[in-house]
Amino acid sequence: MNILLFAATVLIWGSTWIAIAFQVGPVPVLVSVFYRFALAGLVYLAVLAALGRLTWPSARQQPWIAAQAICLFSLNFICFYNAAAYVPSGLISVIFSLATLFNAVNARIFFGDRITSRVVVASALGVLGVVLLFGPELAASHPAGVMTGIGLACLGTLFFSLGNMISRRNSAAGISPVTATSWGMCYGAVVLLALIAVTGTRIVAPPSGLYWGALAYLSLIGSVLGFTAYLMMVARLGSAKAAYATVLFPVVALALSTIYEGYHWHPSAVLGLVFALCGNLVMFLPERLLTPLTRRFSH
Repeated sequence: MNILLFAATVLIWGSTWIAIAFQVGPVPVLVSVFYRFALAGLVYLAVLAALGRLTWPSARQQPWIAAQAICLFSLNFICFYNAAAYVPSGLISVIFSLATLFNAVNARIFFGDRITSRVVVASALGVLGVVLLFGPELAASHPAGVMTGIGLACLGTLFFSLGNMISRRNSAAGISPVTATSWGMCYGAVVLLALIAVTGTRIVAPPSGLYWGALAYLSLIGSVLGFTAYLMMVARLGSAKAAYATVLFPVVALALSTIYEGYHWHPSAVLGLVFALCGNLVMFLPERLLTPLTRRFSH
């Protein structure tokens, strides 16, 4: 069962990036992200109601769930969707996979957690990997667009990390992850609808079967089933082991990007992927295996 949950999480969340790329263009980003989380939130609440597990957050809990929603189910995806217009979706997934490093820094800022040598080594490998992966893109004819895509992906990952910090606070306060996620998706949709109104963005109906398919996949599979599988894995294995799934996201995403977006592999990109994956791997290695590496790095 644990293997099935792990495989489902990796395959689902590793494949959502190409579905995001399929939605870029015909419909404004704000509207696309709104469609995704409005549908996902309503389905999630309906499923919980059918199972008799739907709970209404208290008045004290709702502002914190809303804050989590702003970071996890609106602003971060606005950045990711916009980034997909500039760089291949697989490369965005590589930056997103470094969220564990963002989390380490933010945990230091907000909770006083110590930044260990593990984080230093993982950061060095991860940053080197990203530089090598994006090297061929930056050498292309539109480096400014690539830098824009990198910046948006980094900002989206930062929002995601901040959402993780709020989620940590909410869990410590007794707010169930299922409650925060289901209602958070709906709150995120409300935030997105407000942004659509404020910016005067035109609401465009889904224009094609491909868009409808991507929307259904992102809402029902990527959001509802993906989060459910992940939360079940957290309950069975713990958050540290469950988070190891993020190490493999870029492999799935880049494979799909190669097939559907024509991503071209360069030797430096292959090496960069190896470094980026090693950076993520270091974050989850057992301490007994990590100590010789960090000791050698510090010298």
